[in-house]
Amino acid sequence: MNIIIPMAGMGTRMRPHTLTIPKPLLAVAGKPIVQRLCEDIVGVCSEPVKEIGFIIGDFGPEVEKQLLRIAHNAGAEGKIYYQKEALGTGHAVLCAAPSLKGKTIVAFADTLFRADFILDEKQDGIIWTHRVEDPSAFGVVKTDPKGIITGFVEKPATFVSDQAIIGIYYFKDGEFLKNELQHLVDENIVKSGEYQLTDALENMRQKGTKFITGDVAEWMDCGNKNATVETNRKVLGFEKELNIPHNTDTHNAVIIQPSYIGDNVKIKNAIVGPYVSLGKNSSIENSVITNSIIGENSNIKFAVLDNTMVGNNATWEGKAVELSLGDYSQIKS
Repeated sequence: MNIIIPMAGMGTRMRPHTLTIPKPLLAVAGKPIVQRLCEDIVGVCSEPVKEIGFIIGDFGPEVEKQLLRIAHNAGAEGKIYYQKEALGTGHAVLCAAPSLKGKTIVAFADTLFRADFILDEKQDGIIWTHRVEDPSAFGVVKTDPKGIITGFVEKPATFVSDQAIIGIYYFKDGEFLKNELQHLVDENIVKSGEYQLTDALENMRQKGTKFITGDVAEWMDCGNKNATVETNRKVLGFEKELNIPHNTDTHNAVIIQPSYIGDNVKIKNAIVGPYVSLGKNSSIENSVITNSIIGENSNIKFAVLDNTMVGNNATWEGKAVELSLGDYSQIKS
């Protein structure tokens, strides 16, 4: 089994957090998104994963080393591929052509999922979906009564299906997928200037591949700040209660679970949680923080934060206020 993870996008919807780090390496509940994705996929495979191919832009050698470590820790050999132009999902997957062989999973790196199943590798192909209220913003599949996919529609203007493609696919024959993707490029079959993965899937379907849907219990998006904070909340909720490192320095502090606390964190005169992730070496003082992600080496003082995302090496410092507030007075800030 090989895994292909396209992650070359610029992550513009996550700026400023992606100005210094690729979006898939942003941490959710203490782990990079792409690491969680790899672990989740390996967990549903019934046979060992041999290769994990990461399709990236010009992210630099340190990012590449981190990705190779993630693959190694998942028990696989890491491969680095490059997509130099944003030419669509089909083109991105084809950039990892040498790893498109045998049984293959393609998983886009801004998606996390929660599932209770083992992958049925005897199927020709599986496309994981999740029912959504507004399918017009997604690619969707149409199915027959037996659950076999009969068609693909990108962002339908009128309702055809509410089964949205979440961005995780299984192929029994990776070479077949590679050939169909290459056909799109060779014949310059594009939509809105891009080579679409769903066009290759439709060609495979018409040539006899039987795709079925796989449903996930939970689909978690990391496409923007609000979605990522919400995903952090959900992941922490699944894990219920996390251990607090022995080197956490607390003084007059309350930590409400579930919350993730990194190494060497300092919390003084503060309430942290629930659903908070604190990166290593961060410091929280005279503050109340709920439902938020605070990066590594960051300092927060005199703050009340909720639904907030703070990057690495950042500082937020408010100020204490002394008041003499009379009857029936109101202060709102």
